[in-house]
Amino acid sequence: MTYKEEIAQPGVVLVEFYASWCPHCRKMMPVVEQVKNLLTDRARVAQYDIDACEADADAAKVEVVPTFIIYKDSAEKWRHSGEISADDLISEVEKVL
Repeated sequence: MTYKEEIAQPGVVLVEFYASWCPHCRKMMPVVEQVKNLLTDRARVAQYDIDACEADADAAKVEVVPTFIIYKDSAEKWRHSGEISADDLISEVEKVL
């Protein structure tokens, strides 16, 4: 599913924009996987490589990777750039559920 299709879906989605060459993004990979497993029934998690999805990263105004954005019913509710703990990511998603 494309970025625009993903955020257009009803409900909550946590989007991560990352780059394969980014050491902080590589460090976040297991964290995002943990969050995805813990939120399975409550929210979706989508990941987009900025090099493969450059237009999507531009549309989301992503300037730094990793960037995390939470959308609810197509509306941006929260944004964070840089590393973040799984607990903090889950907490932010739970605020918009």
